[in-house]
Amino acid sequence: ALRGDANFPLVPVVWASAEPSSFVTDDAFNRISKMILDSIRRNPDISGIYLDLHGAMVTESFQDGEGELLRRIREVVGNEIPIVISLDLHANITRQMVLLSSGISIYRTYPHIDMAETGGRAATLLKHLLTGKILFRAFRQVPFLITLPAQHTGASPCRGLYSLLPDGLESGHLSCDIAMGFPPADIFDAGPSVVAFGSDQNEANLAADTLIEYFQEHREEFNVKMLSAEDAAKAAISHEGRKSVVIADVQDNPGAGAPSDTTQILKSLLDAKATNAVLGLINDPEVAALAHKTGLGNNFSANLGGKSGLPNMGSLEGCFRVQALSDGIFDFTGAMYHGAKAQIGPMALLEVVADDCDIQVVVGSKRCQCLDQAIFTHLGVDLATKKIIALKSTVHFRGDFESLADLIIIAEAPGANFCRLDEIPYTNLRPELLATIRPSTDPNPSQ
Repeated sequence: ALRGDANFPLVPVVWASAEPSSFVTDDAFNRISKMILDSIRRNPDISGIYLDLHGAMVTESFQDGEGELLRRIREVVGNEIPIVISLDLHANITRQMVLLSSGISIYRTYPHIDMAETGGRAATLLKHLLTGKILFRAFRQVPFLITLPAQHTGASPCRGLYSLLPDGLESGHLSCDIAMGFPPADIFDAGPSVVAFGSDQNEANLAADTLIEYFQEHREEFNVKMLSAEDAAKAAISHEGRKSVVIADVQDNPGAGAPSDTTQILKSLLDAKATNAVLGLINDPEVAALAHKTGLGNNFSANLGGKSGLPNMGSLEGCFRVQALSDGIFDFTGAMYHGAKAQIGPMALLEVVADDCDIQVVVGSKRCQCLDQAIFTHLGVDLATKKIIALKSTVHFRGDFESLADLIIIAEAPGANFCRLDEIPYTNLRPELLATIRPSTDPNPSQ
């Protein structure tokens, strides 16, 4: 939105990303922050700053990583230079983030297929501020958490919620957005929130309050039905339709920090004697390397997956036939990452050698959410012919796999991404939210 505009010459700085996991180390946070700050100091004539942030970063020292980065930048540039940030839909927004930024734009789709549009809205905000305009802000936190599978914006109640957002210059506010929050993060400010930036404080307040009212009115609808791994396998096998059945292994989603190496869905498919099934993506560099060493068409025995050391998430001991191999470098083709290149190390398409079953497994060497058909198709898998497609993803898979499916089953297999909020061992979440999950919790501990 700003490229090519002579009135707004760009000065690129640095961009860094990693697959979700535990805390960002202090060393990484300080090094990357320093790169950003040093670049700002080298360019004292800059008139505005845009930051492409996630919004749910937790470091070893700071629950609010983005807020701390903004604080450090404000120390350098002061309060006059506008700073506009874009955030992921799963941002856990804090008051510090809102107060230290001049404008906020947030993804409006989950799966996240509007990243470019979000950047465009951020650019519009920044242009507006660079012309000397002033924006008033409103920030509201939703008084309950929403589990990740229920944050799908293509289904109710999220679809109705997002239909309330303005497209642009309406009702006196330039920007109004929603963050659904990232509930697995054990921080004080985890959870959904609403931000509005506008030329009139009353209009910004009204926009934010209208969205909060929708959250409250539809509170009981923010849920999702999950089947056990065993029931998911049985339901997939018994379903009769013209298209595939997709099983979403939502609790082993590497996009939410899980290891992507659990085997309960695979074990359940084997026990149920599934045929014409394929599963991906199991992160197991040892087995991937062994497959490459074994060679195409040959069999080998191995303990697949379960290498993370998490309790009740062991390996599957079995015999596997190597059907295809790749170096893990291929082009994504789906709506979310179209045009981006995957680099996830040696990969293999394996057939599980077992009686009365026909199950293929895609194995890789790095964690990668299974959200793109190319993960399978670059290995020669014809997904349109498959009865069952099992994926380690929570919602992003819908962007590229929904069109293949007659039925989508949300499976609750063991995994590190707890999708039942009462199973998350919170210690830092603010008491009023904790009380909605554990009714015995005192929401006002100081009183």
